[in-house]
Amino acid sequence: MLSIATARALREAGLTWKPAQLDFFAIPDRGLDERTFVINDLPASTADLLGEAIITFDGAVEWALDYVPSGEVLWLPTEAQLRERLAAALGGEPEFNLTLTSAGGVHRCETRFRGEPLAAEAADAADAYGAVLLFVLRAGD
Repeated sequence: MLSIATARALREAGLTWKPAQLDFFAIPDRGLDERTFVINDLPASTADLLGEAIITFDGAVEWALDYVPSGEVLWLPTEAQLRERLAAALGGEPEFNLTLTSAGGVHRCETRFRGEPLAAEAADAADAYGAVLLFVLRAGD
């Protein structure tokens, strides 16, 4: 999962988000940084019933947070969403190629940007893709 720090940097660099079904997001700076939320039309949660894990379906959220404006939440794009955004941003590059390699707990994303090699490494594949996308967004047109 993409780190909050990388997600925040991507948003500040201009990555836009139109909330959609099954997107992940965080609510930073409200004591919920460690929680990951997902947009879903039918909330489900887990509970314990007589020592057995069960899944419950709730028609309404029963805690005090009724709503949060989308501008106050932080999109946590998945690895696939980051690859898609990178492909869109780099699709006009001659010799466009995007690779991800993993070894020893390190993920390395490699591509070419404006004819030059561009690579980033991170402990999470999403953060490696995110670092490359962040560089591209900050470079602008």
